[in-house]
Amino acid sequence: MTKNVYIHIPFCKSKCNYCSFISFPKPELKEQYLKALKMEIKTLYKGEILKTLYIGGGTPSLLTADEIKNIYDLFNTTSQTEITTELNPENITLEYLKALKDIGINRLSFGCQTFDQNILKIIGRKHSPNDVINTVKTAQDAGFENISLDLIYGLPDQDTTIFENDLNKAIKLNIQHISLYGLKIDEGCYFYKNQPQNLPDNDLQANMYENAIKILTENEFEHYEISNFSKPGYYSKHNLNYWYNNSYYGFGVAAHGYQNKTRYYNTSSLEKYICNPIEHEEINELSQQEILEEEIFLGLRKLKGINYKNINKKFNIDFEKKYEKILTKYLKYGYIIKDKVHYRLSEKAIPVSNFILADFLE
Repeated sequence: MTKNVYIHIPFCKSKCNYCSFISFPKPELKEQYLKALKMEIKTLYKGEILKTLYIGGGTPSLLTADEIKNIYDLFNTTSQTEITTELNPENITLEYLKALKDIGINRLSFGCQTFDQNILKIIGRKHSPNDVINTVKTAQDAGFENISLDLIYGLPDQDTTIFENDLNKAIKLNIQHISLYGLKIDEGCYFYKNQPQNLPDNDLQANMYENAIKILTENEFEHYEISNFSKPGYYSKHNLNYWYNNSYYGFGVAAHGYQNKTRYYNTSSLEKYICNPIEHEEINELSQQEILEEEIFLGLRKLKGINYKNINKKFNIDFEKKYEKILTKYLKYGYIIKDKVHYRLSEKAIPVSNFILADFLE
């Protein structure tokens, strides 16, 4: 049974310069989109009691509280279900946040990115540093006790001092979770064809990341996944479901899901989705080897790593024998560490983790 749901809300007032996610400045299509989204959910969701429900975007806070409630009411949840919505930290009122709390939303994720006003302008964000501070405090006043902030390192004009200031300001807000992302300039974003000046090089980005680990762990944040830090008891259950390679529904334009050894992808065309939200654009049935590789690739993102004995049972293999050469190489250089039942990445391996993980792919 699939007990985790991701819902994509693809609307934004404007596109940030670094963003290549699927989003559209087309609020006039919101009503039609929500109608199509409701049709997809009613057709494909089988009524399971959910462990997690995540509303992402785009900018979900462009929806009214009633529109979010209409989505939420389509699902079966309990008081134990982690229910997250992403919000942009501008024009958010206490009344709106109280309404979300009354609906059943119990976790908020704010896109902060940086507290530096100059950099916010360069990357095309519309909020100010004070907007973040005030919105987090307002959310706390509304009764939210599980709040996450996104921060980006490697931004134009950013140095270690600026990024450390970002971290310290986030910590002072008494939030429960911080996600850190290195800037990636992918095709489809403004920066791809309009390269910004003064980008930190790879070494500086690595220094920022390493300093972040030190600062956050010294302030009682647990580093539980490559990009994620949490106060004890506040891991993102929804994202952990991905990293454990478990199933999930994906609803909405450009969403993807994973069920019954099959990954499916919805169309990235807003108009096409509105016309036919039921038909997946792509369906890929995974081989046993592909599932194993995803188990390893995703599992090694967790700081505690992968339980190779569980993998042996699940896939009927000898993990250490199958990957002996790869494991020997990275154990020798201290990039992988072994304990009684786990293999995990060492701290120094994290900046080059994608290269290491790629070695496990045939």
